[in-house]
Amino acid sequence: MIPSLASRHSWFEATARKRIAGLLDSGSFSEILPPVASSPSPHLAKLDLPGAFDDGIVIGCGQLEKQPVFIAAQEGQFIGGAVGEIHGAKLVGLLKRAAREKPVAVLLLIDSGGVRLHEANAGLIAISEIMRAVLATRAAGVPVLALIGGSCGAFGGMGIVAKLCSAILISEEGRLALSGPEVIETVAGVEEFDSKDRALVWRVTGGKHRYLMGDCAMLVEDDVFAFRAAATAFLAEWQEPAPSVGLLRATQRQLENRLTAYGAYRDGLQVWAALGVAQPETVPMLDRDSLVALKEGLPI
Repeated sequence: MIPSLASRHSWFEATARKRIAGLLDSGSFSEILPPVASSPSPHLAKLDLPGAFDDGIVIGCGQLEKQPVFIAAQEGQFIGGAVGEIHGAKLVGLLKRAAREKPVAVLLLIDSGGVRLHEANAGLIAISEIMRAVLATRAAGVPVLALIGGSCGAFGGMGIVAKLCSAILISEEGRLALSGPEVIETVAGVEEFDSKDRALVWRVTGGKHRYLMGDCAMLVEDDVFAFRAAATAFLAEWQEPAPSVGLLRATQRQLENRLTAYGAYRDGLQVWAALGVAQPETVPMLDRDSLVALKEGLPI
């Protein structure tokens, strides 16, 4: 159900701190390393670039429907949510603490274009450490849930991190991919991908496409409280699976089958038709409930 305009609190437009405030039980959030106790990135200062005392990520603990959770929210308005050394260290530390203390879940509010290129190898190392920490936390039995709906989406290294999580909740406005549209165009040329074709960008990386492809567990309205309800409902039913080689092999087979089935296509419209959508051109105009119903009716 679409919230009325009067009651709507857009996830896309909210800051990291407002997303946390709306997602968790009122008054339950306790920030770890708040701005007064943190330090800005030393790398940015050397480049005469402005820093932020939280380095573009807010971490802490709180409650979701009276259940203990850890939470991290990236601030897309600071260097596109890009991951640098301190940003990554804060997230890795939170995940390691979660593996020890075992909250009900870790909620990862992703809004990032990936590695902070200004910090070169420091950013790349940070991303690799986040990946390892996500898997270690899940191996300890703690679900890590990715929530995507911000203006920067989840690209680059954070796109990989999202897919390493237990599950992804995404809004139509959210985007998920490895290389961003501008990166693809720069490397391969506009003939390969026109990053200025915004409709194409959303048909390839947007929340509706990712949901239809099975990359995301739930499609959520662009509303902070809708994300809260979705996270609560998902965690109530989720049991974190034990890591196994068999599970990895099954995932690998799924990826191979996807490449075989859709690898030659260059537009979401072609993929949706192959999935069995009778009128793929109508997908962009469908509301959330209609799209969910459409997916449920598709052949397996």
